[in-house]
Amino acid sequence: MYRKLLFDLSKEGRQGHQLPECDVEEAGLDRYFDSQYLRKRDAKLPQVAENEVVRHYTALSTMNHHVDKALYPLGSCTMKYNPKINEKLAAIAHFANLHPDQPIKQVQGALRLMYELQEYLKEITGMSAVSLQPAAGSHGELVGLLLMQQYHKMKGQNRKTILIPDSAHGTNPASAVIAGYMIETIESNELGVIDIEHLKKKVSSDVAGLMLTNPNTLGIFEHQVKEIKAILESVDALFYMDGANMNALFGIVRPGDMGVDVMHLNLHKSFSTPHGGGGPGTGPVAVNEKLINYLPRPIVDFDGKQYFFDHDNKQSIGSVHSFYGNFGLLLRAYVYIRMVGARGFRKIAEHAIINANYLYTRLKGHYDIGFQSPLMHEFVLSAEKQKQRGAKALDIAKRLLDFGVHPPTVYFPLIVKEAMMVEPTETESKEMLDYFADVMIKIDNEIQENPEILRSAPYSTPVKRLDEVAAARNLDVNYFRRI
Repeated sequence: MYRKLLFDLSKEGRQGHQLPECDVEEAGLDRYFDSQYLRKRDAKLPQVAENEVVRHYTALSTMNHHVDKALYPLGSCTMKYNPKINEKLAAIAHFANLHPDQPIKQVQGALRLMYELQEYLKEITGMSAVSLQPAAGSHGELVGLLLMQQYHKMKGQNRKTILIPDSAHGTNPASAVIAGYMIETIESNELGVIDIEHLKKKVSSDVAGLMLTNPNTLGIFEHQVKEIKAILESVDALFYMDGANMNALFGIVRPGDMGVDVMHLNLHKSFSTPHGGGGPGTGPVAVNEKLINYLPRPIVDFDGKQYFFDHDNKQSIGSVHSFYGNFGLLLRAYVYIRMVGARGFRKIAEHAIINANYLYTRLKGHYDIGFQSPLMHEFVLSAEKQKQRGAKALDIAKRLLDFGVHPPTVYFPLIVKEAMMVEPTETESKEMLDYFADVMIKIDNEIQENPEILRSAPYSTPVKRLDEVAAARNLDVNYFRRI
């Protein structure tokens, strides 16, 4: 499906709004800027009426798949529905028009909101302190690693190794390398959890810490956490938890109670702020008592009379974000927490787990399962036997688009062949889960009847099957036309 660009719709003289005539003397721009930097001719901007602009962008929005449109079972990403009350309250002028350089006395409401959000996250995670600065999950990972680095540095140590399980999130190794560490991989056992014996072999006095995703990317809870903690403590290594899958733990278990030293949270996942399209995100970092003194500064604090930014921490790793993080998303997460309430969080986790296990039960007879351990909020299917019949995981993902469903994550985690990682979240109804299961089963039957249907899919999307090898080698994401 081809849609014209606004430049193609442009007609000389058309406009959406007309500004009133200027009733004061106009000051030329050359009074403020060097003439060499001023335009010699008008920019060739499109000239279109308001209704054309609205129709154009409305049409574009329906061409993309999004969580407001249908199921988005993107495993490991918790693409849950975003309540619109979050957007409504974030748009309040008193919040939307704030400037981070305003005097502290003028922004007490915003500071109170951030302070209370820190307190809520401390309670939810069981940790001792929180920084709201990190702008994404991967950013939170990097901050957590820098905190670990500072911990060992203050003890006069220069540890060089981070342990990462083969079932971890893919950003963990990248973050560790950016922080200057070398990586040692810890293997999973036949149950899909850390192989404790392999961990014991890898632990040494050079290990700064372990980055554990829990539940891991297989959707399995790492139940050996106390044993893992004891092994790490034997060499004074720190225990990091990737909290991207926190949606499965709410109200059931708290990372701080499991001995976690530092973790990040993805507010743009578990706490239902907008997710995708490259951002913005927000990935607060929570720590226990060991690491409080190293948190990024400033920290939002309260002295009993007013809220303020505390810059006094001399052992801090420093600021990690301009001003104090992505306030608009912090606000949305705050609204979500207040709306859900203390008792509601456990229901979120329970429903996410029930939904995942329901789908697993419906699909396990048609697709192979990566590991047979009890599942939590997500699970990994294997399309290995479908591939042997003529259609691989990528083909199944493309065919799903024809049924109005976003595909699950494919080919990750790497320890499952032809992996398809499914996370339905708690916000989907049984009817939508059944629709997804029915479509997956129908696609499996199509492979048996005519696998070519899948190899040429999708058919109903604006962009059909791409030559992915050519696209990777000759990437062109620009539109240019001489005007």
